Amino acid sequence: MKVPYVEDKTTRGGFGLPSEADLSRMIRSEVETWKPRRGPDWPDILIRIASSGPSPWVIYTTASAALVVILIAAFLVGSALDLGGLGLQPAQVHLNH
Repeated sequence: MKVPYVEDKTTRGGFGLPSEADLSRMIRSEVETWKPRRGPDWPDILIRIASSGPSPWVIYTTASAALVVILIAAFLVGSALDLGGLGLQPAQVHLNH
């Protein structure tokens, strides 16, 4: 990383501040030398997310609780709508003797 250029002698802008010409030259050189990267830096993003996110046991516990809630809700909805017998229903056979 480059550090901005700051003059040792005072300028019109004040003590230790670069002049407008120096500042525009620094910005122009920085813009001209900047090269964009190709795409996002996925490994770096994943490392930052992993280090800043919740611990795995919190995620697993939350996911397990959500799964239990979903299964219980599905059972209750299925029971209320009488969806329990989705298999083949016995056929009524009438034989005349």
